[in-house]
Amino acid sequence: MGEMLSERITRLRESGTVKFTPLIEKLREKGKDIINFAIGEPDFPTPEPIVEATIRALRDGKTKYGVVSGIKELKLALCEKLRRENGIECNEDNLIITNGSKQGLFMVIHVLCNKGDEVIIPRPLWMTYKEQVKFADARPVIVDTKENFELDVDAISNAITERTKAIIINTPNNPSGAVFSKRALKEVADIALENRVIIITDETYEKFVYDGLKHYSIASFGDEIREITITVNSFSKSYCMTGFRVGYVAASEEIIAQMVKLQGHLTTNVCTFAQYGALEALRMDQSIIREMVSEFEKRRNLAFRLASKLFDCAKPRGAFYVFPNVSDRLNKRIKTSEELAMYVLEKAGVVMVPGEVFGTPNHVRIAFTCSKEKIKEGFERMEKIL
Repeated sequence: MGEMLSERITRLRESGTVKFTPLIEKLREKGKDIINFAIGEPDFPTPEPIVEATIRALRDGKTKYGVVSGIKELKLALCEKLRRENGIECNEDNLIITNGSKQGLFMVIHVLCNKGDEVIIPRPLWMTYKEQVKFADARPVIVDTKENFELDVDAISNAITERTKAIIINTPNNPSGAVFSKRALKEVADIALENRVIIITDETYEKFVYDGLKHYSIASFGDEIREITITVNSFSKSYCMTGFRVGYVAASEEIIAQMVKLQGHLTTNVCTFAQYGALEALRMDQSIIREMVSEFEKRRNLAFRLASKLFDCAKPRGAFYVFPNVSDRLNKRIKTSEELAMYVLEKAGVVMVPGEVFGTPNHVRIAFTCSKEKIKEGFERMEKIL
């Protein structure tokens, strides 16, 4: 059957993080005690007001087809959220509700890119960016970041060619935990304006910022930059709604209109009653989320301290990952971070994601999305075998 499949689908690589879920389940079914540092999913329950609003929507019959771009109430609430929290002026025609940020990104890439176009992506990178660009027959152009995974604005500028269509920025960053500075983001914005290049900014982890730092949205830097910026976001991480699959994209009316056309052929609307849960997420008392982020900062402090005992580790300022360099732990027997991750899984029952998944060999991603007790136990297990 292989010869009957499209070339496009056969060159698509499996998600390097999602594939861990069935592996972990199989090991647990065999009775192995696993500590999961792999999956980027908050362990907190979905806040009760969101659950209740979703149930209420079901009982009220919100189970039919909806408007492709999303329910009006949610889009209007997002307009207010974007103005208040992100400094982005928009109206409902600048928004589309998507099936998580992944589908939003997929549609953005396919609306923008022609065959042979280039998309610049700083490394370390979320593998999905690269694979989606390739799937659209465009070419990912990977550029390195600087020390502590700060944006290298010169590298981005030097990578621009006449084929460059877009630059993808992800802050706070998965997997590094870096929070890019306002100055660096403004410099990237200036480069994009000068070269008429689109900026795609993934702000899925915007709530998870520590040490008193602030998250900045590139689209807030003025009317000109807002017109060429596409902001992608999701309710999944910030509101513990990973299974709801509700994300959104804010962009110019022209781009959103094309995305609505595409989504009309892909999924029609996003799950109707899930959108009412997302609406409640914006309306509810946000202290629930602030308390969760405060707990994640404590976990960050613990995970960074323990990781630094074993590896060379930059301090993450956002998201919920540490991304240490494990070169000192590699040898003739364990030659790559992928082999190290498998060794730690087999010997210690601890799951990490190898850096090869993020285009950065000799690193591993460790998610501190479990309790402090589990974080301590996981690092204790690793210390015993390393």
